Amino acid sequence: MSKIITTGITRRGLLKTTATAALITAVRSAFPSGAFAAGAGPEVTGAKLGFIALTDAAPLVVAQEKGLFAKHGMPDVEVAKQASWGATRDNLVLGGAANGIDGAHILSPMPYLMHTGKVTQNNQPVPMTILARLNYDSQGISVAKEYADTGVQLDASRLKAAFEKKKTEGKEIKAAMTFPGGTHDLWIRYWLAAGGIDPDKDVSTIVVPPPQMVANMKVGNMDVFCVGEPWNEQLVNQGIGFTAATTGELWKGHPEKALGMRSDWVEKNPNAAKALLMAVMEAQQWCDSMDNKEEMSALLGKRQWFNVPPKDVLGRLKGDINYGNGRLTKGTDLYMKFWAGGVSYPFKSHDTWFLAENIRWGKFAPDTDIKKLVDEVNREDIWRAAAKDLGVAAADIPASSSRGKETFFDGKVFDPENPSAYLDSLTIKVAS
Repeated sequence: MSKIITTGITRRGLLKTTATAALITAVRSAFPSGAFAAGAGPEVTGAKLGFIALTDAAPLVVAQEKGLFAKHGMPDVEVAKQASWGATRDNLVLGGAANGIDGAHILSPMPYLMHTGKVTQNNQPVPMTILARLNYDSQGISVAKEYADTGVQLDASRLKAAFEKKKTEGKEIKAAMTFPGGTHDLWIRYWLAAGGIDPDKDVSTIVVPPPQMVANMKVGNMDVFCVGEPWNEQLVNQGIGFTAATTGELWKGHPEKALGMRSDWVEKNPNAAKALLMAVMEAQQWCDSMDNKEEMSALLGKRQWFNVPPKDVLGRLKGDINYGNGRLTKGTDLYMKFWAGGVSYPFKSHDTWFLAENIRWGKFAPDTDIKKLVDEVNREDIWRAAAKDLGVAAADIPASSSRGKETFFDGKVFDPENPSAYLDSLTIKVAS
């Protein structure tokens, strides 16, 4: 299992596990569904938001660059680059008032891991809120050039013999992801396990921050990795490795990052939370337009944001994928989605899958009350209130909090109404 390294920073105002439920009750009582009334101005004019240099942070970057936070009454919002997901966690634990951050572009499972104290120092829970989903699809599973002859693509089993040979030579097989229990960890585990490779026994999973993936593969520090763009594209552009599959090929239209906030900030500033969300939603609509992809790539490429050539961002944004192994596709539907089709809506069924997968790999106990936990963290009611005030067309507001059953590339089916049946169908998992 992956080790989690935490920093010894002082945590202020953290709640003990036994008090978490009380705080959530207080938040619900003070701000029930519908309490985010139209016309009420933000309680504050700013917030501190974190982001990682990944294409799916674009809604936060665009909202800042295009003045959308200011448009919605929040001119003093700061969007600050974070060095890693671990740093994002630590700064959220601190909170904006203690020189940390109030919210972030974040891996969708992370608010749940923090909310329950699974990844915080001394297992102290930090109540968290998910306000929106930021994007679907367009992450990648990339492989070192030495494995090109295996022909590995969606079927990870093509790596088994090569991995076994390398292990007999006394070498370690390293699979890199960005945070234990996060989306990239879950995608690479799913892919390996579907190919009969146990991610806990047959390889060593290691944590590497997204912007450091390419450099680490270049010097041979890992065999495979999973990360968002533009780093898979950059790997190919530099001739260091190739993309075996994009995550949209594993699960078409999968949820990825979220807009997560500390629950105490949302409780104290409900109208500001809605204003932030409205700015991000408007940015998501801008990001979704194919007409804006070149400008978006240029914005993200700037030094203060990603500091990469715009070409490393643009290709896969448009669905043009050079896998780096002789496969070149143009205009696919595997591009990153930001808005159309309900992307921004934080479907509870999606969060249910993330929790089920983290039960699969031992991050949560088998008897975890998934529905209760999702109801505590996922604030789809705030999204609906923001959508109403923003004038979002009724057709763009989902009628239900569930997407229903989801089907994966290996034929597995997830029913959010019955996560246990899904878990029982999986052959490789942590013993309960």
